Amino acid sequence: MTKKRNSYPWTFIGLALGVAAVVTACGGPRQNSTESRQMGEEAGEVVIYVSEDRVFAEPVLQEFERRMGLRVKAVYDTEETKSTGLANRLLAEKNRPQADAFWSNEPVRTIMLKRNGVLAPYASPNAAVIPGEFKDPEGYWTGFAVRSRVIVYNTKLVKPTEAPQSMFDLTDARWKGQVAMADPRFGSTSFHAAVLFVVLGDERASKYFSDLRVNDIKIVDGNSVVRQMVSRGEVKIGWTDTDDVLVAKKAGEPVEMVYTDQQGLGVPILPNMVSLIKGGPHPKNGQKLIDYLLSPEVERMLAQSEAGQMPLHTGVEVPPYVRPVGSLKPMTFDYAAPAARVEAVVRRLQGILKL
Repeated sequence: MTKKRNSYPWTFIGLALGVAAVVTACGGPRQNSTESRQMGEEAGEVVIYVSEDRVFAEPVLQEFERRMGLRVKAVYDTEETKSTGLANRLLAEKNRPQADAFWSNEPVRTIMLKRNGVLAPYASPNAAVIPGEFKDPEGYWTGFAVRSRVIVYNTKLVKPTEAPQSMFDLTDARWKGQVAMADPRFGSTSFHAAVLFVVLGDERASKYFSDLRVNDIKIVDGNSVVRQMVSRGEVKIGWTDTDDVLVAKKAGEPVEMVYTDQQGLGVPILPNMVSLIKGGPHPKNGQKLIDYLLSPEVERMLAQSEAGQMPLHTGVEVPPYVRPVGSLKPMTFDYAAPAARVEAVVRRLQGILKL
């Protein structure tokens, strides 16, 4: 099994200080929170921490700047620590918040931040039409523009009729040494792993990951690395997200994807989530940005981008390569359940996968 650099679960707050989260603009170096508060809520800026890929998020934030005349200062996470690094940073800043909003590309850390008192409730008018399963009943977070976990395979090496249709197929000896997965301590893969422990139960999920290790699964630094390895033929198949595969397909790479277990467990659905930060320097501007991110226009932009994310607003036009979320059989679970389990799951997987 390929093993990545030494690292630690997300709850180790020191990770936040070591993460190379780059402060960008749409802005430049941000002023400190004291200066922002002295300027008041109506200062012409808003600060958002973003774990969504910058290539997809930045055009959205630039359009908000253009429309609203507010300067957006965005802090983006790294590929290796997707959402984990920024969640740690928000925890470390809890008593002196620097951000107004958090745009996460997976659910677990957002829900954990709610439990730790980092978030403030905000019921955006644009959240009213979002299905109930994709928003917090107390208003601490709202989902939009969803992705799915999928199996990606190299079309030169694997015929469509031979591609795995179930997650359990990946433990078959025919795929020994030919499967890659991002480090399950971080990002959407940690969410996926926690979901499996919720849905399958501890014993069955532990055996599944143990079987993957016996089958010499390759653990790598991120979903994009998984996709690149499959595209280059270094492995034949891998776990990744729909947006990674769609970017590769648009670039002409020899990859295709399978929405797994459509006759069984279903696939995990990952919404983007946006939240207001408690005590942030520009709360009213943070609310304006949240309203914008939850608009049909933003879901249209994300659907039509290379990310091909699936809208939750009805009536949003999507390209032909984007599956309507209603056409998929999703795994059934409460998003709070994997969020409550992720720390224990990470500790367990460190032993099972020798991370």
